[in-house]
Amino acid sequence: MVAFFAVQAGGTINILKATKLVYLADRRSIDERDHPIINDNYTSMPFGPVNSYTYNYIDGAAPVRQDQWLEFISPRNKNQIRLSRNVTIAEDLDELSRADIRILEETWNEFKDIDEFDLAEWTHKFCPEWKDPKGSSVPIDLATIFAALNKSDPVERAKDLQDERRIVASHLAA
Repeated sequence: MVAFFAVQAGGTINILKATKLVYLADRRSIDERDHPIINDNYTSMPFGPVNSYTYNYIDGAAPVRQDQWLEFISPRNKNQIRLSRNVTIAEDLDELSRADIRILEETWNEFKDIDEFDLAEWTHKFCPEWKDPKGSSVPIDLATIFAALNKSDPVERAKDLQDERRIVASHLAA
């Protein structure tokens, strides 16, 4: 997802903007399809909600598969990240489905002209699952996101999604 947004931004993207776009695309996917694009956890941070694992990759602190990340994204340079090579969406980002790409494109088109700080403020106003962590970070559970999106049975939907994640993880580990 970060590589997609970096491609759209011309190869380099501000870290804060990238984290907001990733979160907003995942949130849009949850709203439309009841599941996110990527299997991540969510956290309220001072500048808004973020995908936790994605943030760790951007920060160079991911515990696993950092080499796969670096195949697409160079280590951060201050507040910017850039593609590590020429990336095309159709050829290189083939793990994203057509529906994923549509959601990413819609998210980009909606927010591309908003600077990173205004985008962070936007998430504070329009993502009620975000709570001010007072300089720290606070987890956002899936049920809270489902509830903020006015989904029926948010706890059950979150449980179903977490069960699905466990099944996928067990198959990947086998």
